Amino acid sequence: MKSPTVRVMAAADEDPAIETVVLAFAADPMTRYTWPYAHQYLAAMPRLVRAFGGRAFSNGTAFCTDGYVGTALWLSPGAHPDEEGLRAVIESTIAPSLAAEAAAIFEQMAKYHPTEPHWYLPLIGVDPAYQGEGHGDALMAYALAQCDRDHAPAYLESSNPRNMSLYRRHGFEPLGAIQVGSSPTLVPMLRRPR
Repeated sequence: MKSPTVRVMAAADEDPAIETVVLAFAADPMTRYTWPYAHQYLAAMPRLVRAFGGRAFSNGTAFCTDGYVGTALWLSPGAHPDEEGLRAVIESTIAPSLAAEAAAIFEQMAKYHPTEPHWYLPLIGVDPAYQGEGHGDALMAYALAQCDRDHAPAYLESSNPRNMSLYRRHGFEPLGAIQVGSSPTLVPMLRRPR
């Protein structure tokens, strides 16, 4: 099987790339804990993707495979998610009964996040119809080659146990576990500089 081709995306690629991420996260434990019903999820998730990883499009660190089958939104050293946008999405879309747990999850995420310059992967996803065909591997290898050129660490959080083997295969190691109240477990992971 031919390895998927990866390319850098521009602002014009944002909508189809976000659609892929929304499809890929449709059964993700943390996103469906946050928005358990389809109408909630479909209304909130595109907004979350834009706030969490949207800056990758303007920074040249948004990558996709052919046909937007796989999408990875990386934030290079010094780039950050839109914190105000994230707060607005969370505050306006999640059930009030989950507000305290969501705030605590984000607080714990901040404790694990590296303080030194690093590459951050807030979102990576492959259309479920194409999972298992190497798109995730190709996206990871492409971005991690840049991390290695920079001799920079890479960091992510995984809420889906099915993805752990992909991340471990690419050198990420768990740093701990984040779990609050009834939430699923979120695993912060670090890949040391190479």
